[in-house]
Amino acid sequence: MVDTLNTAFRDQIKRALSLSKVPTVITEENVYQEGDANILPLLDEMVESLILPGSGIDGLENLEELFSKAEAGKSCLLLVEHYSNLDLSILSTLLRKAGGRGKEIDESIIAVAGMKLNEDNPVVAAFAGAYTRIVIYPSRSLQHLNPENEKDKAEIARGNAINQAAMKMLIRLKYKRRLVLVFPSGTRYRSWDPETKRGIREIDAYIRSFDYLCFVALNGEILHVQKTDMLNDAVGKDIVRVTAGQVISCSEFRDKVRAATSENDDKKQAVADEIMKELEKLHLAAEEKRLKLLEN
Repeated sequence: MVDTLNTAFRDQIKRALSLSKVPTVITEENVYQEGDANILPLLDEMVESLILPGSGIDGLENLEELFSKAEAGKSCLLLVEHYSNLDLSILSTLLRKAGGRGKEIDESIIAVAGMKLNEDNPVVAAFAGAYTRIVIYPSRSLQHLNPENEKDKAEIARGNAINQAAMKMLIRLKYKRRLVLVFPSGTRYRSWDPETKRGIREIDAYIRSFDYLCFVALNGEILHVQKTDMLNDAVGKDIVRVTAGQVISCSEFRDKVRAATSENDDKKQAVADEIMKELEKLHLAAEEKRLKLLEN
């Protein structure tokens, strides 16, 4: 029988629910949510029970360089692959175990997260509350709404209000020694839906408004996405490697991509597509190293 989040971590789920203070309805008043230090150890327990020896971070020096730029007043992005609801937990746990400035870097991270994590399931909401986040109404969700329908019209207004508040908060915080983490695909990769590995065009706005970025690849799977409820995602042990690429100027990256596109191309989507290509290159190179560790 395959273990799931629900079956493997019953104790952590119970404790998280008893401790959680996370709002389960998002408004423009609560888009910024500070991480809960009482929940964090539960996620650490879960990750550490699943990662095998050999797990860790490559390119910590690149993250340290990016953090130094944030300390100097620059706005800095982490663009991270997204495979499961434990991705942020993996990064956070391994950063704090990495030595160097790993703990400081982890404490500086603000993740941009979809409101689904708060509103769909109280258990998922409780665990998401371990990490500092700015909550948004995802563009994919807004696109499915019909402005001619009165109910959808009200929801579109709500979504726009939430996103405006989120962007104001982002502008306020991005120059305050913080690293802003964004999943450029906007959702977890699901093998049965190739669109989930395509970058969302809205990511171009982040690249346009930030100074520097690092791409971050995630290799190894300890949580496997299923087609049912998030809590039914299957867990398994694996060597997990987090790989941070070199620090890149956002403007130089964006200008180079846009210059290579034709006049009729969707330049915003071109930037998003190039981001996903860079993440894939980093992922494939890291996977070669990880497979050698598995062989040993």
